[in-house]
Amino acid sequence: MTNKSSSRRDFIKKTTLLSAGISSLGSLGFSAKSYGNILGANDRINVAVIGLGRRLEAFIPPLTDGKNNVTIGYLCDVMKSQRENAAAIFAKKLDYSPKLENSFFKVIEDKSVDAVINATPDHWHAPGTWLALEAGKNVYVEKPCSHNPREGELLVEYQKKYGKVVQMGNQQRSSDHTIEIIKAIHDGTIGTPYMATAFYNNGRGKVPNPSPASPPEGLDWDLYQGPSPRKEYMHNTWDYNWHWYGWDFGTAETGNNATHELDVARWALKVDFPNHVAVDSDKYHFPEDGWEMYDTMLATFKFDNNKTIVWDGKSRNNYNMYGGGRGTVIFGTNGSVFVDREHYRLFDVSGKLIKEVKSSGTEGSTGLGGGGDMSTHHVVNFFDAIRGKGIQRSPIDEGAKSSLLCHLANISSRIGENFDCNPTNGHIYNRKGMDLWSREYEKGWEPNI
Repeated sequence: MTNKSSSRRDFIKKTTLLSAGISSLGSLGFSAKSYGNILGANDRINVAVIGLGRRLEAFIPPLTDGKNNVTIGYLCDVMKSQRENAAAIFAKKLDYSPKLENSFFKVIEDKSVDAVINATPDHWHAPGTWLALEAGKNVYVEKPCSHNPREGELLVEYQKKYGKVVQMGNQQRSSDHTIEIIKAIHDGTIGTPYMATAFYNNGRGKVPNPSPASPPEGLDWDLYQGPSPRKEYMHNTWDYNWHWYGWDFGTAETGNNATHELDVARWALKVDFPNHVAVDSDKYHFPEDGWEMYDTMLATFKFDNNKTIVWDGKSRNNYNMYGGGRGTVIFGTNGSVFVDREHYRLFDVSGKLIKEVKSSGTEGSTGLGGGGDMSTHHVVNFFDAIRGKGIQRSPIDEGAKSSLLCHLANISSRIGENFDCNPTNGHIYNRKGMDLWSREYEKGWEPNI
């Protein structure tokens, strides 16, 4: 299997039987023993990790804890140095050596792989997930689950078609203190919740101005681009600055971080699709640097029943306006709640603190990558869902709705217009907005559903 875009079509043809799912196990040549390795509440899950960058640390504990009964079959990345770094990390924790692989396609061709952790850049999230689903894999996909609104819809369709578990990496859904306070909100502890303010601030500095360059040694630039139309490499793109260098690969700070807090806000208010989106955004800091998107955004999402979510995102102004670097404030008719990754605080309607519960975990900062107990619980929840144990915390239809809010805000920012939406599916009542509902794909990478 080559890594050229044309091989994608060949790959689909080769995996037609596999795409039919577990019901075709006999025709795929699975023995009774290997069948037991795939299904069953206590059976071992063979996992491939795709993308070995900043989020790798988050997956080390759940993948190496023997209680989870998983095997790491592959460590896959388009950058040689990241494969080697991951191999060195796991060599200290495992008594076996996962296979190192450059090609995502070779990994999902392997019938022994039960599940994929997709921690690639944003433009790979949805295509990598639906290709893995077509190959019969369960998928844990990092946030945002999609690069554009249409991809979120497609993921829901693919999951229904292939019947596999798809979990988005909005790990606060598996945070004990967050689960506790959201349940209390739903049970009426602050009356009727009507508004939530989700926020994030960071002190990101200047980024280099992109300039044409040769791809770094060891980088498969063609495969890195994947579904995105081909372009020449620009200096310092691959490692992290793809977030800020245009819309080919990234989804700006809103897709990068708002997904988490907007998800908590939407969860608390029990809302799905907005009926109106209004955005004020711009690039205010380091005007001559290479950052091509806005770095500051205030977005307002209106929902039916007069419910509102506000997103306040400041990438390069680290003033803690709300008393922390990230979190969500939920307002109700009888009180309010402040919740972030470290704790929640419950207030009565006069603003008096009624209750505070702190997390016992370690995942509370705005720093890059990393991990902690929430990520561990969220990945373990994914494993449990594959085995049919417990309740899946973030099924893909929920993840897609939260990602959609980010995309709608980005679209409003890009076209410079506010717009109304269809509250049943989020579709935009604005022609320029709907023009950005999907994206242009490299030939051969178009969705296959």
